[in-house]
Amino acid sequence: MSDPKYAIGIDLGTTHSALSYVDLAASDGEKTAQTVLAIPQLTAPGTVEDLPLLPSFLYLPHPDEMAAGELALPWQASGDGPVAGEMARSRGATTPIRLVSSAKSWLCHPGVDRRAAILPNDAPEEVTRVSPLAASTRYLTHLRQAWDAAHPDAPFAEQAVTVTIPASFDPAARELTADAARAAGYEGLTLLEEPQAALYSWIQGSEGKWRKAVKPGDIILVVDVGGGTSDFSLIAVLERDGVLEPHRVAVGDHILLGGDNMDLALAHMVARKLAANGTQLDAWQLRGLTYGCRAGKEALLADESVQTWPIVVPSRGSKLIGGSIRTELTRDEVVNFIVEGFFPKTDAASRPAVRTRAGLTQLGLPYAQDAAVTKHLAAFLGRQLGATAELQGYEGRQPAEATFLHPTAVLFNGGVFKSGLLAQRVMDTLNDWLYLEGSEPARMLDGADLDLAVARGAAYYSYVRRGAGVRIRGGTARSYYVAVESSMPAIPGMEPPIQALCVAPFGMEEGGEIELPGQQFGLVVGEPVNFRFFESSTRRQDQIGELLDFWGPDELTELNEIQMTLSPEGRQAGEVVQVKLHALATEAGTLELLAVADDNGQRWKVEFDVRATAAE
Repeated sequence: MSDPKYAIGIDLGTTHSALSYVDLAASDGEKTAQTVLAIPQLTAPGTVEDLPLLPSFLYLPHPDEMAAGELALPWQASGDGPVAGEMARSRGATTPIRLVSSAKSWLCHPGVDRRAAILPNDAPEEVTRVSPLAASTRYLTHLRQAWDAAHPDAPFAEQAVTVTIPASFDPAARELTADAARAAGYEGLTLLEEPQAALYSWIQGSEGKWRKAVKPGDIILVVDVGGGTSDFSLIAVLERDGVLEPHRVAVGDHILLGGDNMDLALAHMVARKLAANGTQLDAWQLRGLTYGCRAGKEALLADESVQTWPIVVPSRGSKLIGGSIRTELTRDEVVNFIVEGFFPKTDAASRPAVRTRAGLTQLGLPYAQDAAVTKHLAAFLGRQLGATAELQGYEGRQPAEATFLHPTAVLFNGGVFKSGLLAQRVMDTLNDWLYLEGSEPARMLDGADLDLAVARGAAYYSYVRRGAGVRIRGGTARSYYVAVESSMPAIPGMEPPIQALCVAPFGMEEGGEIELPGQQFGLVVGEPVNFRFFESSTRRQDQIGELLDFWGPDELTELNEIQMTLSPEGRQAGEVVQVKLHALATEAGTLELLAVADDNGQRWKVEFDVRATAAE
């Protein structure tokens, strides 16, 4: 690939996607020439508009629904098939059985086959479905085509490209995102965690003033609540040779809790209000109501002058207009419901409630069981109490009696925080916790562009990777382990105990390949084998090759079991090959486990599971 002219950043969001770019020739150090791409997309049949955001929705039209040419785009004269963007969102609100939404959340759902055509998950048989992977590929393809149409002299494939993912994505979800990008024609791809992208955007937007806003010893808490997830990250500010250097020291668990949950909750609230007046909605209408509530929530929280928002629920009968059900949302309803329901004031010892699940459940996303974002934040900070204990310059900064890690600054990201009410509620709650443990209040870092910060930050990161600007250090956000079964005689009613072998330590730098020291294993090739993997966001001291006999219930989390058949590559099926294990954190931001044969150096990649357990 020739030297790129631009560093491109793409926010592949749950509800919106965006593309920003830095002109490399016109940038120098922290002074960057950065732009957001206006994305051509259908806003109505036959109507194309350039918008800064591409709604992450896919509409699957009936073959006879549109006239010839009504789906045409600047790079596609006769459009057919799925429609991405603004028209998909608006048309899908009235025909929800043909609308794919939250593909990104489905892409990281370990309980389904993410390569299978399962979306929309509640569509009738006559609707042709698509896979979460295919939907994500479609959004990424649209962005690539929009770029190529706007920059014919600088093809997308020749630029430096970074795509963002939630910090909490596990290796399988990261690999699937990379697969979607490769299928969309992305080459030389890099993945970046969204909270880091938000901080990069804040650094770049400050034009160097960020060094006055933070100081050595600061702990920046990034609170990112978007359309589908709540993500928390901690970034420590160190000083090396007189230069400030941010280090990402912790990320939270994957929490499916965001704007989608709020929209659905508001829809149920409105449905109860309608039911009290004698109007019952079916599941199809409730889904349409959810999209209406999303628009109402965004308008009422963003503008204090808007006090009511009309809601129209589509009819199931032939009289689509006359049979429609009309109601409204008020600003007071939305504020009280969202603030108190999703951001309640709690104490620092609060933890998310966990209820016993039913034995049978409908296929759907594994949303968080507790809707209180503030409780999830308390749990995250409590788990990360020792996250900065080993960092130079942080000794003694936490009160001895502290029960959670004390941030000194907060950066908000995600469309949910367009409402200043919600950001202020989080700040008030956090500062109450800090006051009760004798610490100074945390300060809010201003200046974030909540719609475009992630795309802008990703573009800046693509630029930084070329040796300019400020880079956040950190490596892998978790430690990873493979299960090793102990050798023992059969005991009735007891399975052999397992040990956890650390194959990738916390903070492993990208591009680094490490051999597990002194460990040899027998690898079965040509026959089905099973692997069990674990991850930890709290065990920072474990070194590669370390074997754990015991661990606390909150220390390790098991990932999906892998069932695979490794190619014999010239050997006999069923042969046991003596191998050593290598861990590789790729430049793209994914994690690989490699088995290397002792005799001839043959290499097998042990992939993290991207299939459904139930589909095996």
